[in-house]
Amino acid sequence: MWRSLAARFSSSLAARISSRIEPKILLAQGYQCCFQLRSLLTLNALEDAEFQIYSQWGEDGIIEWLIQRVPMASSFIEFGVEDYSEANTRFLLEHRNWRGLVIDESESNMAVVREHAISWRHELIAKAAFITAENINQLFLDAGFSGDVGILSVDVDGNDYWIWKAISAVRPALVICEYNAVLGDLCPVTIPYSAAFRRSDAHYSYLYFGASIAALSHLATEKGYTLLGSNTSGSNAFFLRDDLMPTIGNLIADKYARPSRIRESRDEQGRLSKVGGTKRTELIGHLPVFDLRDGKMRTINSLGELFSDRWVSR
Repeated sequence: MWRSLAARFSSSLAARISSRIEPKILLAQGYQCCFQLRSLLTLNALEDAEFQIYSQWGEDGIIEWLIQRVPMASSFIEFGVEDYSEANTRFLLEHRNWRGLVIDESESNMAVVREHAISWRHELIAKAAFITAENINQLFLDAGFSGDVGILSVDVDGNDYWIWKAISAVRPALVICEYNAVLGDLCPVTIPYSAAFRRSDAHYSYLYFGASIAALSHLATEKGYTLLGSNTSGSNAFFLRDDLMPTIGNLIADKYARPSRIRESRDEQGRLSKVGGTKRTELIGHLPVFDLRDGKMRTINSLGELFSDRWVSR
């Protein structure tokens, strides 16, 4: 009996120690990566700077490389963060102690963030809200964010184009926005706006959402931003405000966004089907998109060629 109790106590103690030490080791590795990035003066593409601490695909490294070279306000806004255990700005929060606002539609997710030590160790506001183009600016203002901010990270798996288009309360130096590579890189198209849009309800495949990289680049130009490239996975694009572009100059040789090989499609029973390549586009080809070239609605199939040779050959 005593041996059993001792074993359980020892196991519990080891788990507690591990839960405290492992995050510190992870951060220490991140600090070392940040130090090494200082010597990386030029990039062939943003992906050369990637490393992953809390980000999903390596955005931590890209963000750090850019921050080391571009002057910007030490504040960020990120939405669509779930419980913030995996996010584009969490390493930034813990490493550089920036002020931040995170938003997710789930109150339980935001409660997890508020109850975590990062909420008192840092100036982090966690707000639960379903984001629309109509409420986004007021959400920022109510949280005390306006004017210049360092980074805005947009990922709502749906109305990303329309929400970024609506934002006027803040003026971010760097915008990170998810694009839907299934829509190709040639046509500037996005899903039509619906305030109640949910990716899970729009089509069983989960592939019908967001905007093409061409659409986001079109919007970026309208709002005074330039595409710097994307992560390797072909999911997040990085846009720098035009007045800050001289700080980057020709430090990045290839500023083209990457295609995606992510196979996250579902079948009609909701099971992961792992459809890849252009077959992903075929699954949603009958669905409508808004074409920014003339403001008309078209089906994806009617757009013609969606993928450049550059994307197909990669």
